[in-house]
Amino acid sequence: MRRAIALSCWVLCAACSAPRAPESKPALTVAAAANLTDVFGKVGLAFTAKTGVEVIFSYGSTAQLSQQVENGAPFDLFAAADTEHVDSLVSAKKLTEDSRAVYALGQLALWIPNGEENGIRDVKDLAASKVRFIAVAQPALAPYGRAAVETLKNAQLWDLLQPKIVYANSISMAKQMAATGNADAAFTSYSLVLHEPGVVVKIAPHLYLPIQQALAIVASSPRMEEATRFRSFLLGPEGRAILVNGGYLVP
Repeated sequence: MRRAIALSCWVLCAACSAPRAPESKPALTVAAAANLTDVFGKVGLAFTAKTGVEVIFSYGSTAQLSQQVENGAPFDLFAAADTEHVDSLVSAKKLTEDSRAVYALGQLALWIPNGEENGIRDVKDLAASKVRFIAVAQPALAPYGRAAVETLKNAQLWDLLQPKIVYANSISMAKQMAATGNADAAFTSYSLVLHEPGVVVKIAPHLYLPIQQALAIVASSPRMEEATRFRSFLLGPEGRAILVNGGYLVP
């Protein structure tokens, strides 16, 4: 009986002293502009494979994400589709100034899913009666939407095509409208339609102001070290290669 009790105590003590499995660290949370949906998926996988740090991305329009950062949303890093929103948040001390960097130059594209069948192969062809609706992200919310409006105005097509414009809250939603047939064409990021079927037209860069995309680390982030590693990875050779392969230019 004594031996059984002693054995039970030994087992209990051994269990108490056994090493515990290390607790997993919370994932790094990145607020990312909608145009990054495809390419950041690849960046996240490569970064996690290299560092072991899991990344969760929250996608949306730059203006909406900027407002969330300003209101204290629990993000660790903000990757925008412009520089203005990042600089405004840096000035407000919501993002750290020394982490601010331009990581990519976006390219605007026109996507016509059924363009080959309909003979719609360029911006000027949007005037055809076959084109009823053209999806564009809200210019006030998305830099790519603003660039689309600039393009049509500089191409002297705005007055003609404005009645066909339907607005979406982000460029990914504009793309979805064209994909589902609710629009005949969509202005979106080249990155989002790079491998899509149909007609993809890269818009001549002289028709819109450069889309400089900036990032910065959230000042209140409890994962500052991990956020810094992600920033360094994205700005380094591996991250830049993924961005270029995904349809971006890099500074």
